[in-house]
Amino acid sequence: MTAETELLHRVRDALRTDTRIGFDDQPFVLGLSDGAFLLEGEVADVAVKRRALRKAAAMIAPRPIIDRLHVRPAQPMEDGMIGDLVRDALIEEPALANCRVRLWVKGQPELVRDPLSAAGMIDIRVADGVVTLDGEVSGLGQKRLAGALAWWVPGSRDVVNGLGVAPPEEDNDAEITDAVRLVLEKDPFVNPDQVRVTTNKATVTLDGLVPTESERDMAEHDCWYVFGVDDVVNRIAVG
Repeated sequence: MTAETELLHRVRDALRTDTRIGFDDQPFVLGLSDGAFLLEGEVADVAVKRRALRKAAAMIAPRPIIDRLHVRPAQPMEDGMIGDLVRDALIEEPALANCRVRLWVKGQPELVRDPLSAAGMIDIRVADGVVTLDGEVSGLGQKRLAGALAWWVPGSRDVVNGLGVAPPEEDNDAEITDAVRLVLEKDPFVNPDQVRVTTNKATVTLDGLVPTESERDMAEHDCWYVFGVDDVVNRIAVG
C-alpha cells in the first residue's frame, strides 16, 4: 500500500467514525490530484459538508484540499432563478443598502442596484447551483450576512464567499457571535429570543429551548452558513 493510498484510507475511516457525517449514507468521493486532496459529492446539508471538510483538512495538512462537496438543494432550480433570488435577497436587505449589486448572466454583468452613496460592490455568479459572491464590502458583518442570504435560497448547492472587506477588519469571536445572532434574527423560522449564542476560538455553541426539532436544526445550519465558523456545538433542547 502506497503512502497516498494509506492516507485516503485513514481519512475515509475518520469520516466514517463521525456519526454526524453519516459517511456511508452520502456519495463521498475521496482522491488525490497533483498533491491536493479531493473531497467530492452531494451531501444532505451544510453541517455534513463543513464537518467533513474540517476533519479531512486536519488529517491531510499541509496538503491543500479541493472542496467539491455540494449540498443537496431543498428545491432544484435553474441557475437563472437562483441568481434572481440571490439578487432579490441582497437588494432587499437593509444592512446591505449601501452596496452596489451586479448579477452576472452569461458572462455579462448587469448592474441591479447603484445607490447614490455607494460603499462596496457585490458580484453574483451562479454555476451548477453554486453561488459565488465576489467584490468588496465595508465590514465582516456585511460579508457574513450576504453569504447567509445566498445560502437561504432553496436551490443553492454551495456558496463561495469571496467578498473582500475594506478597510480590513481583524476577526474575533465577538464578531462571529454578533454575525450569528444577526443571521438568527433574520431567519423567519427561528425565534432568536429562545437561543443563546457564544463563541470560543471560532466554535459556536448554541443553548436554549425551542418547540421543534426543525427549528433546532435550522438554528445550527444558520451558524454553519456564517463565514469563519469552524465548528458548531448544538445544545438547544426541544420541548
